[in-house]
Amino acid sequence: MSKITKFLAAATLAITPAAFGGAAQADSINWDMANEYNDTSIHAEGDKVFSETLSKLTDGGITITHHFGGSIGFKSKDQLDAVGDGALPIADTYVGPLGGIDPMFLLPSLPFLAKTPADARKLFNAARDEYDAIFAANNQKLLWASPWPPSGIWANKPVDSLDALAGLKIRTYDANGTITLQEAGGAPIQLSWADVVPQLSTGGIEAVLTSAEGGTNAKFWEQLSHFTEVNYAMPLNMVHINLDVWNDLSDDQKAAVTEAAKAAEDYVWAAVEKRVSENYATMTENGLTVVTGVDSGYLDALNEAGAKARAEWLEKTGAKGQAILDAYMK
Repeated sequence: MSKITKFLAAATLAITPAAFGGAAQADSINWDMANEYNDTSIHAEGDKVFSETLSKLTDGGITITHHFGGSIGFKSKDQLDAVGDGALPIADTYVGPLGGIDPMFLLPSLPFLAKTPADARKLFNAARDEYDAIFAANNQKLLWASPWPPSGIWANKPVDSLDALAGLKIRTYDANGTITLQEAGGAPIQLSWADVVPQLSTGGIEAVLTSAEGGTNAKFWEQLSHFTEVNYAMPLNMVHINLDVWNDLSDDQKAAVTEAAKAAEDYVWAAVEKRVSENYATMTENGLTVVTGVDSGYLDALNEAGAKARAEWLEKTGAKGQAILDAYMK
């Protein structure tokens, strides 16, 4: 029995379709749900918990067709517009590339701000009202957020010093990483997830800033030999639904979606706690070298390099951003 199946079996003991209006609606609903990341990712697991719980709660009245790995044709940077316009009813989106739409989406990936799951969740909760407002302004409703494990550096060598980073063509996932690694002497290139493996294959990049989770799902050990743990940030995916789709639901259906979203959120935040050790074990089994315990001076230098990204974010968000950071730091 898989971890997801065990989780759902336990959850089913506590919730029944009767709690949400009994029998399924006469007209069944099916939503296409986009996710740029692999079907084995922690976010995909959360999506599956959501869809399976929702189907149970509605007696099959609401079902979801998953499109993992960007298979429906949208990258994360496209998904906010796609859901707002109704091209997609629902999506699971890495929000960093949306920083150009609203800088609040860059908050979770501010360098060396949130380095543990508890930190990441506290930071999200401090900004939750702002995210709700941003999605509402884009004709959407935020359902839940899920974290990535801490980001490190995948390469064909240990990247455990500024000398090792110097001139390295490294993929970053948003503007924060690009600014930070450029300040630290690297040669960063911001890429969507779907473009990473092709660029590795052609030599367009030599290294990747992402979590052990991301690289494990993509089997980076087929092209790279080392992962250096730097705990750069714990960025977030967010699951959002078109507001017209949401408003068309009955009260019972809305309650079911809300309960299923909570089940998915609880699953993912609990799973991330042990995900790193599981990833490291898989990476080692596949011959990859995990570099831990890097020099504190190197980490201090990366943190200092990230000061520009943090300052630029505060300049763009002003008093609103400072209030969120103040609430987080309490």
